[in-house]
Amino acid sequence: MIRPKLSLRRPLAVLGAALIGLAGVVAVAAPASAHHTTITATADCDKRTGERVITWKVENSERDKAVTLKTVTSEPATEVTVPVRGATAVPLQGYVIEKRGSVQAVQRVPGDTATAKLTVFGKWQKNGKEATNNGSINLAADRSCTPAPKCIDASKAKYSHTFDGPKGTATVKLDGDLPLCGEGKQWFTLVSYFAPRPQFATPQYVYGTPDSDWIGGAQTQIELNVEIPDCHTQVDLIWGDGEQVIDPLVEGGKRYDNKKLGSPGAPGNRSKGVQGWYNGGDKSCTTPVSTFASNCDGSVAVSLSNDGKISKYPVEFEIKGADGWSKKVSVAAGKADNSIVVPAANAGKIEVLVDGKVVENGTYSWQRPEDCPLPAVSTEADCKTFALTVTNPEGGLPVKATFAYGDKTETRTVAAGGSEKVTFKAGKAESALVTLPEMDLELEAIYTPEGDCGGGGGGGEEPGLPVTGAAAGGIAAGAIALLIAGAVLFVIARRRRVTFTA
Repeated sequence: MIRPKLSLRRPLAVLGAALIGLAGVVAVAAPASAHHTTITATADCDKRTGERVITWKVENSERDKAVTLKTVTSEPATEVTVPVRGATAVPLQGYVIEKRGSVQAVQRVPGDTATAKLTVFGKWQKNGKEATNNGSINLAADRSCTPAPKCIDASKAKYSHTFDGPKGTATVKLDGDLPLCGEGKQWFTLVSYFAPRPQFATPQYVYGTPDSDWIGGAQTQIELNVEIPDCHTQVDLIWGDGEQVIDPLVEGGKRYDNKKLGSPGAPGNRSKGVQGWYNGGDKSCTTPVSTFASNCDGSVAVSLSNDGKISKYPVEFEIKGADGWSKKVSVAAGKADNSIVVPAANAGKIEVLVDGKVVENGTYSWQRPEDCPLPAVSTEADCKTFALTVTNPEGGLPVKATFAYGDKTETRTVAAGGSEKVTFKAGKAESALVTLPEMDLELEAIYTPEGDCGGGGGGGEEPGLPVTGAAAGGIAAGAIALLIAGAVLFVIARRRRVTFTA
């Protein structure tokens, strides 16, 4: 019969590996005698305090005798206690472990402790046997234990934000559950600008008052609001307080760059959200206004204004008149120009334009002012002739006059400051008619020579028939009686259509 060979090589190898594995966690001193305590340990991290919490387990080797732990020594030298349910923990030293029993004790050590050791001197009851045993635990293999933070430093805090440029609103919120540490604060500012165009362009001027607020302490979220101009604008949500605001933004000057929240670089990239800047608006930040005043000489005075709440930029006006007349004028913000006069020859149609578009109420045509003096008509009559004279005051326009007597009609143009006289041969017609068509006036003069024309007669001179002031009212009423030197001449005037507008 063949007997198999027995070998201890494999069992010994397994046993050796097991012992090495156990030694990597806890090293326990071999008992000095049959009576001994076995000491093992586990450890955890208390994130609130940053301490290692070691749980020591001490076992009694004897099944029929209790052991009293006379002396307990720990390294590091911190307290080792046994938790008691519903009561205060008691020291491990002096504790009695019943037969076949064990006890668990807790020790707290600093979070960066590399190793810990517990030495126990025990004395058994009944036979008085004594033994000193120890155990240790390697803490270096685990990373150091640090307390969980209670706050976050302002220099490391992260934020998230919302932004609505057209409405001028934004919010900023501290991310996470931890407040900023101590008195730390972080300011944010929302600012709006006047802008020359709906795209980025300079110069830009701050509109209204920027809104600034901070996050810190119990305040972990803020809301910011600014007024938006009713014209081209830029709105920026920036990192920092009101002292960071740039006013004005000019060509080649300072910029916010990465201070704007939502930027790709610091500090703006420390807040998550949409880009914190906006350019837009559909109206120019100017207030172009034109007014007109007709002059008696036919010219028109044009007044240009760029003075209003949103007037922040110069306005280039163009004034166009009839027959190709034009003039360009630049009016600075907050200013006016009253020096433009469109000549009478070009005042039939006037337009005021900005950027090629006629401004509101920017068209006009000359209209005769109410206070312009009217031409005067005078007559001279004798038995042979009937003369009529139209006199045009200075400072007005030339006046076209039509003289009609009997079957004769003549037309004259009366220059300003001049007069025109037409003499008719006396006939059977009892009246003459003077018409001023440009003024919608007709004047009827009664032919009444002085003296008895049957005996040769004699001439008389009419002192004049002014069509102005109180006389104009008489014309409108229908008849005027004038006393003539040496004779009485009745002149009847009818006002057909006269319209005076400023």
